[in-house]
Amino acid sequence: MAASSFPTGIHHVTLITRRVQENVDFYVGFLGLRLVKRTGGFEDAEQLHLFYGNAEAEPGTLVTFLVWEDGASGRVGNGQVSEIAFSVPRDAIGEWLTRAITHRVPVEGPLHEFGETVLRLKDPDGIIVKLVGHGDAMALAAGQEPAVTRLRAVTLLTETPEETATFLSRFGYRPGPVMGNLQRMLSDTDAVDVRDATGYVPGIPGTGTADHVAFRAGDVEAIRKMEGDLSRLNSSPTNLHDRKYFISLYVREPGGTLIEYATDGPGFAIDEKPGHLGEQLFVPPGDEARAQDLKVFLPQFSLPGEQRMPRRDLPFVHRFFVPDAPGEETLVLMHGSGGSEGDLMPLAHRIAPQAMLLGLRGRSVEDGSPRWFRRLPGEHFDQGDIRSEAEAFAAFVEGAVEGYRLDAERLTFLGLSNGANFLAAVMALYPGLIRRAVLLRPAMVLEDPPVVDLSATSVLMVSGRQDLAAPLARRLEAWLRDSGANLTSHFIDTAHQLSDEDLPLAKAWVDKHRQSHRLLLTPSSEKCILE
Repeated sequence: MAASSFPTGIHHVTLITRRVQENVDFYVGFLGLRLVKRTGGFEDAEQLHLFYGNAEAEPGTLVTFLVWEDGASGRVGNGQVSEIAFSVPRDAIGEWLTRAITHRVPVEGPLHEFGETVLRLKDPDGIIVKLVGHGDAMALAAGQEPAVTRLRAVTLLTETPEETATFLSRFGYRPGPVMGNLQRMLSDTDAVDVRDATGYVPGIPGTGTADHVAFRAGDVEAIRKMEGDLSRLNSSPTNLHDRKYFISLYVREPGGTLIEYATDGPGFAIDEKPGHLGEQLFVPPGDEARAQDLKVFLPQFSLPGEQRMPRRDLPFVHRFFVPDAPGEETLVLMHGSGGSEGDLMPLAHRIAPQAMLLGLRGRSVEDGSPRWFRRLPGEHFDQGDIRSEAEAFAAFVEGAVEGYRLDAERLTFLGLSNGANFLAAVMALYPGLIRRAVLLRPAMVLEDPPVVDLSATSVLMVSGRQDLAAPLARRLEAWLRDSGANLTSHFIDTAHQLSDEDLPLAKAWVDKHRQSHRLLLTPSSEKCILE
């Protein structure tokens, strides 16, 4: 279709969520959208990106989410999309109100906006999602759940409402009715409500906020023309991107909201067959070499009706990776300074491909990055913080074993750097809690570690000869031997960073102790919970 006759309107809206499972349950399970694509982020492949829409993944039905699992909350304000709205049949508002109450979704209404009946909901991140009575009823098959049909509108917050409205006209929007401080802009298919929010706070990116709204472009030629027009206008910088499923241009409107201009094609069916959209995880072009690592690193989720790992409220942020054919073993992963609960999952999966992986995030923060305990000036460590965090960690392990029905005899703890240091401290403060540990680049951080009985504990230490922390590693090595631990210690030719020798050493040690465990114990019949 030629650009001049192409229907104008919203292509998609992209937002940010902090809980992927709750997000899927709301947008697929409650709203009835289809998951039509799952990928690693195009800007950051280590960020999961989910696309929802109708069964055909048509532009105008699409809402997408960047997953910042347990990430920091943002603030809705000027320069952002503040609300999204979906169309539902006019005579279905009552049914959706009942459905929201039944599913315990926060809801207000019915209300009336621009002559349309509206329900105002909040998704699990607190994003306002409106259901607008617009259009006739659609026949449902017996037992079929209701579903929203397409995007009806988005709301932009701006301190420059006239300039924002004028800028939107470049994407095919024309002035419509006014309601209070809202100017409705109309396209061929939907609306953008421009809210005059003069004096309101600026938006802050984070979970529970929108990243951008995208409008439909007729073809690549239309995008290049828009790029030239904006360049002559001296607008904000523009960026042209090939997003595999569409070509697009980014620009900020005068009020600060990020806008994308995107083609309909080539579409989401270029790498999955119609009827099977959203079934596979794809990685962006250029990241194919680490595709398997990314599939382990990115947070897992289940579609409604599928088996899932329940979520327990425990002292540390955590998440699981469950392989396709899980065994009875669980590796508990403790990242290094500045890491995350997912950092060690690719390495751990190579060490034990059939093990469930349980990654934790440290609660201490230094320069915005997580650690396991506070570091003091002069390379000293806060001894009180180590002890209080160790107490919380012991409670976590007890809660995880009980809440997820993990076999305590089949737990192996894997720590890197700061995480390894913390595990060593936990073994000193709570002997018997950790029976098997792999410590990569560890050090003794307790100033006066007690001599305890670790005769039932097996430990692998892998340290670097050129590591500045090597003297502290030698101190830890001596303490573990004095405490009676079954210690295997290697000093390899590297500094603090991981090397190619770590994986084979760790894998051989874990394999050996797994075999020894099988000779000593019969398999437990009690496995982790899958609901």
